[in-house]
Amino acid sequence: MTWDKIALFFLQLSWTVQHVTAIDRHDIYPYGMFYGDATLQEGDDETSKVITLTKPMYFYEAFFTNLYVATNGIISTQDLPMEKQYVDDGFPTDFPVIAPFLADIDTSKGKGSIFYRQTESPTVLKRMEADVKRGFPDVTFTPTHAFIATWENVSAYEEENTFQVVLAYNEKDTYALFLYPEDGLQFFGTRPKESYNVEIELPARVGFTRGELSYLFFSRTEGPYYSVTSNEQSVKNLYHPFKSTLSLFPLSPVVIHYSTDNKETCERFQQQCSQNAHCTDYSTGFCCHCNSGFYGNGRHCLPNGAPHRVNGKVRGTILVGGTAVQLDSIDLHAYIVVGDGRAYTAISEVPEPVGWALMPVAPIGGLFGWLFALELPNSLNGFSITGAEFTRHADVTFYPSNQRLTIVQTATGLDTQNYLNVDTHLQGSVPFIPPGATVQMEPFKDTYHYYPSLITSTSVREFTVVSAENGAETHTFQLKQNITYRDCTHGPRSRLETQELRMERIFVMYVKEERILRYAITNKIGPLGAGDPEPEDVNPCYSGNHDCDTTAQCVPGEGQLFSCQCATGYKGDGRNCYDVDECAEGLSSCGAHSYCVNLPGSHRCQCESGFEFGFDGRTCQDVDECRDQPCHTQALCSNSPGSFQCQCQPGYHGDGFQCHPQNGRPKTQCEQHRDSLQSGHGGVHLTGAFIPQCDEEGQYRPLQCHGSTGHCWCVDSRGQERAGTRTPPGTPSTNCDEPVLPVQRPETVCERWRASLLQQYGGQPDSQHYLPQCDSAGEFNPVQCYGENSYCWCVDQNGREVPGTRSHDAVKPACIPTVAPPTMHPQPRPDVTPPPTGTSLLYAQGQQIGVLPLNGTQMDKQRSSVLLALHGSIVVGIDYDCRERKVYWTDLAGRTISRASLEPGSEPEIIINTALTSPEGLAIDVHRRKLFWVDSTSDKIETANLDGSDRRVLFDTDLVNPRAIIVDSPTGTLYWTDWNREAPKIESSSVDGQNRRVLVQEGVGLPNALTYDSTTRQVCWADAGTKQLECISPNGTGRRVVQSNLNYPFSMVAFANHYYYTDWRRDGVIALSRDNQSTDEHLPDQRSHLYGITVAPPHCLYGRR
Repeated sequence: MTWDKIALFFLQLSWTVQHVTAIDRHDIYPYGMFYGDATLQEGDDETSKVITLTKPMYFYEAFFTNLYVATNGIISTQDLPMEKQYVDDGFPTDFPVIAPFLADIDTSKGKGSIFYRQTESPTVLKRMEADVKRGFPDVTFTPTHAFIATWENVSAYEEENTFQVVLAYNEKDTYALFLYPEDGLQFFGTRPKESYNVEIELPARVGFTRGELSYLFFSRTEGPYYSVTSNEQSVKNLYHPFKSTLSLFPLSPVVIHYSTDNKETCERFQQQCSQNAHCTDYSTGFCCHCNSGFYGNGRHCLPNGAPHRVNGKVRGTILVGGTAVQLDSIDLHAYIVVGDGRAYTAISEVPEPVGWALMPVAPIGGLFGWLFALELPNSLNGFSITGAEFTRHADVTFYPSNQRLTIVQTATGLDTQNYLNVDTHLQGSVPFIPPGATVQMEPFKDTYHYYPSLITSTSVREFTVVSAENGAETHTFQLKQNITYRDCTHGPRSRLETQELRMERIFVMYVKEERILRYAITNKIGPLGAGDPEPEDVNPCYSGNHDCDTTAQCVPGEGQLFSCQCATGYKGDGRNCYDVDECAEGLSSCGAHSYCVNLPGSHRCQCESGFEFGFDGRTCQDVDECRDQPCHTQALCSNSPGSFQCQCQPGYHGDGFQCHPQNGRPKTQCEQHRDSLQSGHGGVHLTGAFIPQCDEEGQYRPLQCHGSTGHCWCVDSRGQERAGTRTPPGTPSTNCDEPVLPVQRPETVCERWRASLLQQYGGQPDSQHYLPQCDSAGEFNPVQCYGENSYCWCVDQNGREVPGTRSHDAVKPACIPTVAPPTMHPQPRPDVTPPPTGTSLLYAQGQQIGVLPLNGTQMDKQRSSVLLALHGSIVVGIDYDCRERKVYWTDLAGRTISRASLEPGSEPEIIINTALTSPEGLAIDVHRRKLFWVDSTSDKIETANLDGSDRRVLFDTDLVNPRAIIVDSPTGTLYWTDWNREAPKIESSSVDGQNRRVLVQEGVGLPNALTYDSTTRQVCWADAGTKQLECISPNGTGRRVVQSNLNYPFSMVAFANHYYYTDWRRDGVIALSRDNQSTDEHLPDQRSHLYGITVAPPHCLYGRR
């Protein structure tokens, strides 16, 4: 392979890293002396001692055993010359260099540090392997060695830069990652050593070079090299999203592959083309070209003639008359009638006085006019050249005041609706314009110059301000702009050098009452110097005087003749066009395992459940659920298209999610479910109840039918109904062997908010951006966080923050959902299935209360069952009245407190259903026949009789997030926890509200669980923050740690010599002996969070509470 092909290959591969997010400083590879790094000596021109590699590294078709790290942002395979011999020169250098940022860096006097090390750390190698796989899904690469060099806060002048290079290699291949954390580059070049006070700056050089090579016997020739940067703007592109022609350098570690015999071809990389484009191979690579009926650059294509929309945000700071006004992510929307080049732009929520002052700055909306201008013969509008990814930088200088405004507009692609996303940043000052004034702008022409990957223009424009105070005043501004984009260099080069943009009608207006700034511009683009023809000679398609539909293309004929042709994706006679529903008419391009979603003029494909888009973004590939190890540890996972199956290993039985040692053949889950319903409980048969059907092996039959109602539906291996499969009586049943297309439902508030913010962030939110997290039903997740970090808080069902829950800890706050999950059918009858005789644990699991019998203190997991099914509820707090054998619980979704007897067939009774917001912990005073509960939203502790009468508030002050509450009935003492993230505590008082005091406030984090151990006569709590189970005497003495390795406890009860607690990490009940010598766990078949837990003995144990 020739050297120029190698360089080209590197460049192309850098383009494949797409759709990634910005890296934060703490996301780069770990470094520093703690990790065994060596430190380079401070200075202006320092080079490390030779670093002998433990294994040679392959680099440009040669193996090297030594590396050197230098101050000036480079690594070399040989000792470096003095910096003055290379630091001011262009690229490539005449010696081998790996240059993440070659510039005249100086670390003297503590101005930054440089770290480096070799490593064979499995953690580093695995991460590098994953990064390479993300950039090159088709490549198999397993590194054996790595070298990491980090320049931290190094400087040239006052600004500081941080960047990193990671080299990973094995016996064949070497990969390099350059990492530039967000805000890591504050300077982009340095002045030459011999500048003699001349104010010029050399941009940093980034790339790779083999250096000079021996040629024949006495000659040397330039070796292969690859340069990433060429000017200051390309250096800035290293960290600024979407500015680089090399595609997303700043947003992810960039992978550049030093292997041998690859070339980007359509066969391997056609997925980079639009679905409405075709790919063509050329001698040096491939290019994308839009299909007939579409326009664009091949990577992004839009239907000819169809109107288009642009969405984005406007940010920045503008100085108006000495007043700085901040624009904080306000909305920008544009609508373009492509058929005649009319572009309408609206910016909302623009405050005064900026709204008035920005009226002359029509170039903000002028971008969209150029992009979608009406094309005159032999011309191309902007989108046909740049596509949907580019950066426009414009400087507007106003005269005579010399005020200057900078406009940076970044296009980040097409969204799921095929609309363009453009974010706008404004910075600088503009002249003051009196409120109520109007601005008039005359038509004008602007000349655009076209170069590879660059478009420029310069113009001077006039505008007239008409105000009551000053009458009509004429001003001017100069506009200098350049647009950088990704050009395809492999195909035939366009001969386009200049074009003329004609803005024929310009209208600007600020609506004070609505705070909306509007621009409307009619645009045409054509050859330079074509002149203005006589009006009668202009075809109506070019003059705009035609009657074609706005979703149609005007096709010029001879003279004044024309025809109207509906845009691709529309049908009609051209004067009236209607959207084609490609999904309904079978015209979609969706492949196997996907379904079609119609869009105006187009459609998109969505993968079926169990599938996801592959690397090409089009083909739906099976999700290998087995990678996440969903099965029991004693089960085998078998992946299948769109699904998976868990099967217990020989010697074990169960459904694969739960496996138990084989003793004969115990009943399967289906058989236990079926037999318990057929035999009834306590002699009471559940008339009309659904009885599951099991096959010969005891597994649920795929098709289940309810004999009483005639409804049928498909189930999975756990007997859970598969959504969208239910059929009513008298209709054909669903074929359970076929995949079910997801049922479309309206977007929820959470989903709409999330989609809006995603659009605002250009589809690429970073760690500083908040995105609402929605569950599978579209409701707000109870825990909301910034990105992947630990800045989290709780929200209610409307997404409003719950006060006092914000946390910066690694442990997320213990938030409880307030919306019940969707109801699954068929619903069991809402009456009690009594537990077996003896002592049992009762636990809350969202929409049901479970029973776990105890055999002594051992959990009898085989006999676990559901005591009460409560669909539509979120059962949180739970306690048991041993006198009347009744269970009490709080329902967070229904905002009620209810009870039910444990007698067969008993039904729930609501005892309190008013003035409750978030009822959580609940406790029964058996002696005094009282009920106590906490409300975590109204921040109250209340009490009432067991029938709900005589209700009153005990405490409503100094509470932030009360959760658990217990009562020691013999002594009449009440205890509760408050997990306020800023000041968590455990308090106590008498049951009548006297003698309130703080029992524990030091060393607690998330005290969720609370119980009273009557044997030791201590109050015990389990803390999800500290991960500890601790106990303390009621007088505050004798504090001790029982267990210090918990996961995420939520609720706890003490019985005999054991503690039983529910755990959110395991979604189960954990048993722990008091001496910490034995543990056990019960994981219910239905996996979801467990909440409150209590013990239900056959008779009262008066010493217990």
